[in-house]
Amino acid sequence: MKHKVLFLMAVISLLSFTSNAQRGVRIGYIDTEYILQNVPEYQEATAQLDTKVLQWKSDVEQRMAEMAQKKLQLNNERVLLTQELYEERFEDITFEEKEILDYQQKRFGPNGDLMIQKQQLIQPIQDQIFAAVQEIASSNEYDFIFDKSADVVMLYSAERFDISERVLRTITRSSKRTQAQTKSERRAAADEDVVPIVNEELDAREEAIEEKKALRLSAAEARRAEQQATRDSIKADVDARRQKILDDRAKAKAERENKNNPTDSTSVKSEEKAKTAGDSTKKTPAQIAEEKKQQQISDREARQKELDERRKKILEERQKAKEEREAQKKAKDSVPEK
Repeated sequence: MKHKVLFLMAVISLLSFTSNAQRGVRIGYIDTEYILQNVPEYQEATAQLDTKVLQWKSDVEQRMAEMAQKKLQLNNERVLLTQELYEERFEDITFEEKEILDYQQKRFGPNGDLMIQKQQLIQPIQDQIFAAVQEIASSNEYDFIFDKSADVVMLYSAERFDISERVLRTITRSSKRTQAQTKSERRAAADEDVVPIVNEELDAREEAIEEKKALRLSAAEARRAEQQATRDSIKADVDARRQKILDDRAKAKAERENKNNPTDSTSVKSEEKAKTAGDSTKKTPAQIAEEKKQQQISDREARQKELDERRKKILEERQKAKEEREAQKKAKDSVPEK
């Protein structure tokens, strides 16, 4: 019977060890400094203590200044005092100076008021932090919880293991329960969920969703970059064609200006005058006027023909550019997105 009991206990221990090994070790850490900075009661008490410290420092500095003034006055009056009177006043000043040093040690020494009140101030918060850590560790089955701001050297700490916010919420809940005056306030503080249940599967799914979202965003960014490059290329081609059209127009305008140059027109007019003078003996004024009219009509028709040709050329170039853009757009839409 005894051997059976021992065998049963060994099997149970082995099963327990196996289950713990399969579960893995859960580790977390807290940042005590961060928690203290976010506890309102601690901040208020720290502000009051800082006010006291400033007052103590002001008292010490004022008394030291008075002591320095007394020493200076004693040195200035030394020639007027007897040796006994000088020694008596010097002894009083030395005694007062010692009192000031004792007061400074009392306030700021290793066992002074400042250290005592700091300890009294931080001790209740530390107790609350310890109680909150114990509650979180037991409810979430943590194996180890470290303090990042303590003497433990943490070369790296992932944020997902930081439970400082949980500890802070637990302390806040305890404070609300303590300060609650009415039943509704106490019920609200009791119902508040300050220690969320950790769901590792849900966390894994959320992490996978975040990774997929990041991949989609990167793919969308790549597609946008590719589309922007295509648009820039098309715009560059259109700008080049537009610049070519403008250059052609400028060239045609220069040719027209050269054609209608005043020097050339003067020579043409002189030739026409000479011809008219030669033929004036043979043609009547009505005939001459009719010839001038016909010449103007022919010149106008020539200019209109030239303008029509340029307009036709421009329309053809625009149509060609439009067809190229449509071809590029079709080619781009036919390429499947990755």
